[in-house]
Amino acid sequence: MEIPFSRWHAAIRLRRSRRRYDSIPLDPSQLGQLQEVCTRFRPYPEARAEIIPESPDRVLRGVAGSYGKVKGSPSLIAFIGDINERYVNEKIGYTGEGVILEATAMGLGTCWVGGSMFFRRGRAESIVGTSKNERVFAVTPVGYAVKDFSAEERVQTAFGMFHRRKPLSEMVYGLAKKEWPDWIKAALEAARLAPSAINRQPWQFYVEPDNITISVDSPLLEWGISKRLDCGIAMLHIEVAALDCGVKGRWELLKAPHVARFTV
Repeated sequence: MEIPFSRWHAAIRLRRSRRRYDSIPLDPSQLGQLQEVCTRFRPYPEARAEIIPESPDRVLRGVAGSYGKVKGSPSLIAFIGDINERYVNEKIGYTGEGVILEATAMGLGTCWVGGSMFFRRGRAESIVGTSKNERVFAVTPVGYAVKDFSAEERVQTAFGMFHRRKPLSEMVYGLAKKEWPDWIKAALEAARLAPSAINRQPWQFYVEPDNITISVDSPLLEWGISKRLDCGIAMLHIEVAALDCGVKGRWELLKAPHVARFTV
């Protein structure tokens, strides 16, 4: 599947993690559209997304991260990967974010939920039918988010604190900003907006004239969620923005502490 880069680039600016939904089943046409993206957007054979067309109550635990309990979502999407694949976390983040950006473009709400303390991995795996070497790394509710953030949701997000992003000056080094071509400016801004567990933004970007390298800021595992999965999400944001600027490139996955390099 070719990346619908203009559509997803616009969705990057619109996406917000949502926990409150109207309890309305997804329209069959939208469910079919999401299913098609899950089926066709599989850039890596070791990672896939599967829709669970039922209430996520059996899978999600009482509290999902810093935002509180998910309420009212009619469906769930599971992000599944091969545990024997060295770079599975990056591939899960990249693949799953494509599905989430498409859902956002369709006007649906989503929220990355990772870590076994936040969802029942075994139950999710039994529902989607994973193979012996597969594991559900993360899930997202999907549905019609309530129009406005509820009072409870606003309190649980600390009135926007978990949507705030660090300035690029704190996460980018290498080529001087005044020398960045337009595609790098757009790509880094898109990466800065990428979601991450508890909004930790665990990435650093090394910039050269024709490439961007993503690295993790530290090797520590927080909340039982891989920082490399977060970086996989940022990878897709970089590529989407570059494509929307008319620039094509390729990813090279790297050994820790580096994650990947995008070269045009």
